[in-house]
Amino acid sequence: MRASIRKGFTLVEILIVVVILGILAAIVVPQFTSASQEAIKGALNSQLQTINSQVELYRVQNAGVLPHNDNDNPMLVPAEWNGWGVLVEDDYLKSEPRNGYTRTRNIVANTFTVNPDTDGTAAGWTYNNTTGQVAANGYNHVDNILASDDNTLGGWTPW
Repeated sequence: MRASIRKGFTLVEILIVVVILGILAAIVVPQFTSASQEAIKGALNSQLQTINSQVELYRVQNAGVLPHNDNDNPMLVPAEWNGWGVLVEDDYLKSEPRNGYTRTRNIVANTFTVNPDTDGTAAGWTYNNTTGQVAANGYNHVDNILASDDNTLGGWTPW
């Protein structure tokens, strides 16, 4: 009689492959998570440089006047620009920037130094209408940390 030839893998062989894939996934996945956080930090840092340079350009081209409206709140009209008003309207910014950490585009004004929101749920940006500085909520650009990186972020001042 002819012996039958077995085709396929045994259960032990399949389990060994699954274990090896699990070990590789445990090593690789945290590196991708870290890379995405670094990408958010890099994008926020680049956005902050662009936004702050455009606010400064506006100030220089408008005889030292910072972007604001009659209520001393930053660029609040029209509402569809999420508070970026004159910077978008006058083409200093192509569109309102999105904060990659909070995933929001709106901006709030403060005439004093504030601690940014660290939970990622509030405004994407904070504008100091006294100095003209814009800071990203949930991101400390001085130390290059996100609120999710370190829960002690609340003590820093963005300007």
